[in-house]
Amino acid sequence: MKKVTGSEATRKRIAELMNEGFDASELMRTGMWLMIEQALETEVDEALGRGRYERNGEAARGYRNGTRMSRIKTAEGIVDFAVPQVTGTPEPFASKVRQALPGRTDEMERLAVEMYARGLSMRDIEAAFTDENGRCALSKSAASQVAEKIDRDYQAFAAQDLSGLDILYLFVDGVAERLHIGQRREPVLAAWGIASTGEKVLLGLYTASKEDTDSPPETLRDLKARGMNDPVLIASDGAPGIIRVIEEVFPRSLRQRRLAHKIRNIGNKVPEDRWREVKAHVLAAYQAISPLVARNAADEFRRLYGAEFPSAVACFEDDFEACIAYLRLPIAQRKTTRTTNLLERLFGEDRRRTKVIPHAFGEKPILKLMFAALVRASQSWRRVIISEFEIKQLVELRQQLKTEDRPKASPQNLCASHFHFSSKTRT
Repeated sequence: MKKVTGSEATRKRIAELMNEGFDASELMRTGMWLMIEQALETEVDEALGRGRYERNGEAARGYRNGTRMSRIKTAEGIVDFAVPQVTGTPEPFASKVRQALPGRTDEMERLAVEMYARGLSMRDIEAAFTDENGRCALSKSAASQVAEKIDRDYQAFAAQDLSGLDILYLFVDGVAERLHIGQRREPVLAAWGIASTGEKVLLGLYTASKEDTDSPPETLRDLKARGMNDPVLIASDGAPGIIRVIEEVFPRSLRQRRLAHKIRNIGNKVPEDRWREVKAHVLAAYQAISPLVARNAADEFRRLYGAEFPSAVACFEDDFEACIAYLRLPIAQRKTTRTTNLLERLFGEDRRRTKVIPHAFGEKPILKLMFAALVRASQSWRRVIISEFEIKQLVELRQQLKTEDRPKASPQNLCASHFHFSSKTRT
């Protein structure tokens, strides 16, 4: 008769707990118990080159010799687990998994939360905890508590004090999500920033009305209320509401118009066979070495195409100063600040995840899912290198912005893209 492995015994214990009823803390302990034992057993399989009761036709690297019990202390209490014993190896076997366990308990406790963050529905989570015999280690109430943990984390995130951060650059971007059954998709806005330390920080998630774009969203008001300083530059799309609230809440910050969508909108007004030529002149202005050179390039663009493509020139001229605001920054920081591509990539990942939750409509479920996905992704963001000389340059720029009068955006945004909901064409 085959011996029962530690993980098999643990699965049996989980099945018993399912019948007895248990709380989330008990689930976490038994789930960790199972993960640890499976990891230890897999490690032994790899060390010996074969699974239990398997032969690989090669000389044996060693042998299994039963188990002995060990334990670790976690936030959920003491977790006991079976450690496989190995003999007959060329070198004494030492488990790297076991050595790492004392410092990995937090990561294991977040396993269920991670599964939810990857876009799994409650049914999917339950399936992930179900063994080959159909026994599920996760009750519906426990699955609900997993989601509630994300909600608590989100509420803490939404209320965090921002006064301790020195945000140099702020970015606001959005993605359309179906928040209400039977209704059109609505924008969910994300705000993230680059601090003077070079750290990239996710700052907030907000819902906004797509139709009522003249009503300023509460995004920046909330950031200000939570103590955020005036950034040197704020980058966004051209929706009138967000433009107005930037100029109202942060009047001493530069406002940078997002260039990718602006260029796309100009391209929509130029024949395809001429776009490559016209685009070169557009980029000559938008990516000039200085604001003065950019304005000279803009004059040349108007002279060349004003009569032939008047609508493209009008779109190019609309909010032009906001399109070149970033040219006042240190040169090494310009590529980072003229676009919000980081959020584009994150939102692309978010769309992939939300597709597998067809019934996750509603502001709260969507915000929780986006928060879990974006926060996890933001942990891998690379720092921006900002030198002491560049910090001095930015300090001087901030002083200039406090004293100068800058023109407000015109009330008409001839080719505004409302949080990138316009159709994508050539760029």
